[in-house]
Amino acid sequence: MAKPVNEMTYTEAVTELEQILAYMQGDKCDIDKLSTLTRRATELLKECKTRLTATDEELRGILSQLEEQ
Repeated sequence: MAKPVNEMTYTEAVTELEQILAYMQGDKCDIDKLSTLTRRATELLKECKTRLTATDEELRGILSQLEEQ
């Protein structure tokens, strides 16, 4: 069973996304697995976006504090 998305590191999530994409682009992509893979990819993308947004906001806050000093 796949690891829950919220328990994955960012790097693990991106790696799994890359694996899903490679599988979907390959000649052996099973149409019966397509909807499951698409759902999993969507979950991974949402989690990555959330983490990137949070990191961006944190960095902006840090830089703002540095500018005030």
